Amino acid sequence: MQYVIDHPGNVRSLTLQAPGSPFGFGGTRDAQGTPTWPDFAGSGGGTANPDFAQRLANQDRTSDQSSPRTVMNTFYFKPPFRVAPDREEIYLTSMLSTKIHPGNYPGDMVSSPNWPLVAPGTQGVNNALAPKYLHQADFADMSTQIPVLWLHGADDQIVSDTSVFDLGFLGQIGAIPGWPGADIYPAQPMKTQVRTVLEQYRANGGSYQEVVLSDCGHSPHIEKQDEVLTLFTNFIDR
Repeated sequence: MQYVIDHPGNVRSLTLQAPGSPFGFGGTRDAQGTPTWPDFAGSGGGTANPDFAQRLANQDRTSDQSSPRTVMNTFYFKPPFRVAPDREEIYLTSMLSTKIHPGNYPGDMVSSPNWPLVAPGTQGVNNALAPKYLHQADFADMSTQIPVLWLHGADDQIVSDTSVFDLGFLGQIGAIPGWPGADIYPAQPMKTQVRTVLEQYRANGGSYQEVVLSDCGHSPHIEKQDEVLTLFTNFIDR
């Protein structure tokens, strides 16, 4: 989406596969992407699980509960889906190539007086995804319009209106203490936010097709390979 915003004349169509919200990951409260706090607390480098980051740094290939392997098989895919053992090792090796550093993953952070007490810093992957810096809702107002295909899994736990990686939802279910309540810090409605921007794009003269893949998590191209290939080729061949 960002590439299309930056280079509208270079693209003939856009396929979004399990995309994040155009308003960033974490720290917003409604379909319009309104910041939950002025400092965007609840997004950025401080929201990553420190144990997971340490296990990446340690090249952990175990099947412990918070190991990269288990995270992949539990959240990147919808269990009980699992790739072939040799392919799993390839994917795991790729995950373990992540450089753990404030300048890369997960990024730095600053303390905040607002729950959950961390706000985005200025470096790294998770800060690049924070709503303080990521602004893609302008896609809806582009004058150059192309057809859009939005594919996503019905059971995606990462990008969801009830994402288990969103601190607002984790607070709601009691996984993070001190949650101030849904009126102050609701779960981020991620898929609703994607749909809101695409509906505005349609209202402005664009077009999009939404396909929800049943029994599928965050990786449709892997979990539903044949179905996604058919949908994609039919879309670009039109």
